[in-house]
Amino acid sequence: MARMSTSFGPGNQGVEVGYNYGPISAEFHLPPGKISERRETPPVPFATIPFSRDPDFVNRGDILSQIEQRCSVPAARVALVGLGGVGKSQLAIEFAHRIDEGQASTWVFWVHAGTQARVEEGFRTITDAVKLPGRNQPRANIPQLVYGWLSNERNGRWIMILDSADDPDVFYAPTSSDARAGRPFATYLPQSRNGSVVITTRNKDLAFRLTGRRQSMIEVGPMAQTDALALLEKKLGSLPDTDVAADLVRALDFVPLAISQAAAYIQARAPRSSPEKYLAEFRESERKRSKLLEHDAGDVRRDGGASNAILTTWQISFDHIRSKRRSAADLLSLMSLFDRQGIPKSLLKPSKETKTATQSKCTDGEIDDGFEDDVAMLRDYCLIIDSEAGNDFEMHGLVQLSTRKWLQAFGQLETFKQQCIERIAASFPTGEYENWTACESLFAHVQVVLAYRPSEETVETWATLLHNGGWYAWLQGRYETAEQMSGKARKARERKLGAEGMATLTSTSLCALVQKDRGRWEEAEKLEVQVMETSKTKLGADHPDTLTSMNNLAFTWKRQGRDTDALALMEGCARARKRVLGAKHPYTLSSLDAVAKWSS
Repeated sequence: MARMSTSFGPGNQGVEVGYNYGPISAEFHLPPGKISERRETPPVPFATIPFSRDPDFVNRGDILSQIEQRCSVPAARVALVGLGGVGKSQLAIEFAHRIDEGQASTWVFWVHAGTQARVEEGFRTITDAVKLPGRNQPRANIPQLVYGWLSNERNGRWIMILDSADDPDVFYAPTSSDARAGRPFATYLPQSRNGSVVITTRNKDLAFRLTGRRQSMIEVGPMAQTDALALLEKKLGSLPDTDVAADLVRALDFVPLAISQAAAYIQARAPRSSPEKYLAEFRESERKRSKLLEHDAGDVRRDGGASNAILTTWQISFDHIRSKRRSAADLLSLMSLFDRQGIPKSLLKPSKETKTATQSKCTDGEIDDGFEDDVAMLRDYCLIIDSEAGNDFEMHGLVQLSTRKWLQAFGQLETFKQQCIERIAASFPTGEYENWTACESLFAHVQVVLAYRPSEETVETWATLLHNGGWYAWLQGRYETAEQMSGKARKARERKLGAEGMATLTSTSLCALVQKDRGRWEEAEKLEVQVMETSKTKLGADHPDTLTSMNNLAFTWKRQGRDTDALALMEGCARARKRVLGAKHPYTLSSLDAVAKWSS
C-alpha cells in the first residue's frame, strides 16, 4: 500500500490526494504564538489595579459618590483635577477597589499615563489580561487591539483609569510606532456604551480635552481640616494635643501628601520627634521647612517613578511648564516672591518700564495676550487661583516655597527677588491718609520683601519702599512693624547715601516719631537732635525741614519734663516759621499755640 507524507509549508495553501490506500501524515507549521493563543480560554472580568487598598484612606466628602454617579452614564468620562499631592490617585485607587469589590462583572483596567511608553505598557497589560489574539505578533497594533475589544459590548462592562495624565503630548502628539501610522493615543480611547474612563491629572486643559466638557471635571483641592486631622490620626495614632495637630495640618496647607510625609518623618524619629517638635522645626526657617518637605519616606501606593516628597512632586510641574512656556514659568517665579494672597494683576503685568528685550518688540495687545496665556497655563496646572473679580491671584504657601526652592536650584532666586522689590516699590505710595486704600491692598507684600536682601542696584528702591511702608504702619498704629521698616530703611540709606543724606534724615525723623509713640523718649531725642543739627548744617537754620525738626524736638523735651528747654526751642521755631512761612501758615499757628500753652 502506498503511503504519503505531506508537509504544508508557509507558502502552501493546500494539497489534493486522488487515491490513497494508507494513512496520510501532515505537518502544520504555524506562526509563533498561534498555538498558545488558540488554546487560551477567555478569563472572567477582574481588576488590574497595581496598588493595594489604603487602610489609612480618608473619604473626602462626596467625591467618590460623584465619580460613581458619573461613571454610571454610558460612555462616561470623568477627570479628577488638582495639584500633585492632593490625593487624586488615592481617590482613584479606592474607587477602583470599590468597583472590583462591588461589581464582579466589571473589568477594571489601570493605565499609568505619564508617558507614551507607559500608556503603551498599560494597553499591553490589558491585552494580556483579556488574552487578546494577535497581541504577540511582532507588528501588532496594541492600542488598536485594545480599542476594538473595549468597543465590543459583548465583552462586558469595563472602567479604565488613566492615572497621572499630565502631559498633553502623551495623548495628542503623534506616536512613533509605524504600526499605528502616527495616530495619537487619544484616538484609541473608545466611547462605547459599556465603558467609562476615569482620569487623574494636574492639567485642567488636558482634562477638558479628554472628557469633552467642564461638567465632567471634579476639582480636588486640599483637604478640609477635619479630614486632614483624620488622616494625621490614622498615620500616627491618637493625637494627644488636637490644637497642635490642627496647627500642623494648617501649616502643611491641608495637602494629603505633605501630611503623610510629615507623619512618616515623625514616626521614623519617634520618640525623639512628635507633631509639636515637627511644627516647631517647620516654623523655624524657610531652610528648615524645605529640608523637612524634601524628606521622602516612600509609599507603596504611589507609582514607582513618583516622588513622595511634596516639593519634588510640584517641581515636576514647574519643569514641564518651563519647557513648554518659559514666560509662564517666569510669571510663577515672580508670584512666589509676593505674599501668597491678594497678588494684584497690576503688579504682574509687564508695564512699559518692565518690558523685557523680547517683549519690547511686541505691541501692548500682544503682551496682554501673552500674559493672559501665561495665567491660563498656571491656572490649568492648579498652581494659582483667581479671585472672584479676576483682579488678583493667590497661591498655596507650600507651592510658593517649592517654587522658591526650584528657583534657588536654577540660581535665579535673587534675580526674581529684585524684580519683586521693584514691582512693589513702583506701586506702593507714601503713607498719607489719602493713600491708605492703596497702601492696605499692597501692605502684606511690603511685609514680605522686608526680609529680602536688596542688590546694590535695588537698595535705594528697597529703602524707599520700606520707608513708605513704615510711614503707613506708623499712622495705622502698627508700631512694631513701623519700627522694623523705618529702621531698615534708615540703615540702608545711611550705608548708601551717608548719615547726612536727605533721604537718610527723612528716615531718621520717621524712626524718631515711631520711638516717641512707643514711649521711648530718650531714643527719640537722640535721633531728633541728630536730624536738627544735620539739617542746620546741610539746609540752613531757616529751612522748613530744619524748623520741623526743631518743632519735633521741642515736643520731646516737653514730654521729658524739660519745660524751659522745650519753651525756648519752640519760641525760636515759632519766630522762624512766622518769618519764613508767614503768620497765618498752619505750621506757624501750631508753634505759636504751643508757646502760648507752655508759657501759661
